[in-house]
Amino acid sequence: MEQWQKDIKESIDDVETLEKMLGVPAEEVREIVEQYPMRITPHVFKLIREKGDSIWKQVVPTAEEDHPDAACDSEDPLHEEKDSPVPNLVHRYPDRVLLVITNQCPIYCRFCTRKRFVGSPGTLTPENLKQVVDYISAHTEIRDIILSGGDPLMVVDMLLERVLKALRAIPHLEIIRIGTRVPGTLPSRITENLCNMLKKYHPLYMNLHFNHPDEITPEVAKACGMLADAGIPLGSQTVLLEGVNDDPEVMKRLMQKLLSIRVKPYYIYQADLVKGTHHFRTRVEKGLKIISALRGHTSGMAVPHYVIDAPGGGGKVAILPQDTLLYLDDDQAIVKNYEEKTFKYSQPNVPKEVNKDAASFWVVPHDTD
Repeated sequence: MEQWQKDIKESIDDVETLEKMLGVPAEEVREIVEQYPMRITPHVFKLIREKGDSIWKQVVPTAEEDHPDAACDSEDPLHEEKDSPVPNLVHRYPDRVLLVITNQCPIYCRFCTRKRFVGSPGTLTPENLKQVVDYISAHTEIRDIILSGGDPLMVVDMLLERVLKALRAIPHLEIIRIGTRVPGTLPSRITENLCNMLKKYHPLYMNLHFNHPDEITPEVAKACGMLADAGIPLGSQTVLLEGVNDDPEVMKRLMQKLLSIRVKPYYIYQADLVKGTHHFRTRVEKGLKIISALRGHTSGMAVPHYVIDAPGGGGKVAILPQDTLLYLDDDQAIVKNYEEKTFKYSQPNVPKEVNKDAASFWVVPHDTD
């Protein structure tokens, strides 16, 4: 048994151990955990400093998960099951698909988009994999696949390689991506054997899930370094969470720390409308405030896209502060920077009949004098 598998066995995954280790009364959360499984790895347990801190809130179940939610909340708010042509595969965008290869995760985030099934038994079977390969092979417009779950790195190397090898045999499938929270919550899983196996299947990318700067530890930095040294470009995905990271300074420290361990900030997600997660959601204005606070106040490399994954399967929609482009016409653009100063940018001279893009933009009129 490898060290990471021992760490999983030593994780907190029952209410009696939770009560013993963290003082949470077992009877308060027993029904919650029966519905929505819990797992806290030894690594994450060590990061908890006090009750209710930013790490605690992400992993410790609470009775709030069973409170009546907003009417719009759903078990499957992104309509993934509706967009699933074969089991385990989601095909929403024209040229890319998402493949769920396991329901298991190193930890079970209390705000998870797939709260409805993560933690339940289930791993991609050879029969399922054949259906997936047959579907992708028949749809030559698909050039990009994201391995997700659960967490793809929770399966052993041999099974993960079986999936990667089958996908790499599809000629028109150019890019493979892996979405994972393992490096930040189970860093012992990132081994030399895993890295040596992964680098045989380039171009391979990884998006890593981090929500708070306290998650960036020396062990995590080492794990990310091993992946980066294997030639895997690393990006980050962060969920905006009430009381966890909904603060511009906290988010700035997280993004800066990610860059320092060779992870490029990619997305900040507005929390999805998932049943049982209402207490985690912030107003969209908070996300806009955070993006405005990042721009110009830290490296552009540290500024991710802020997105809402549109309810009902509409896909990701980038949300931007609306006051940076103040005016646009055939002659000039007027823009505002992070210091609230305005600047004029002269447009190149192009005959109006050639400038086909002019009617594509609408900007609130601005006094140019």
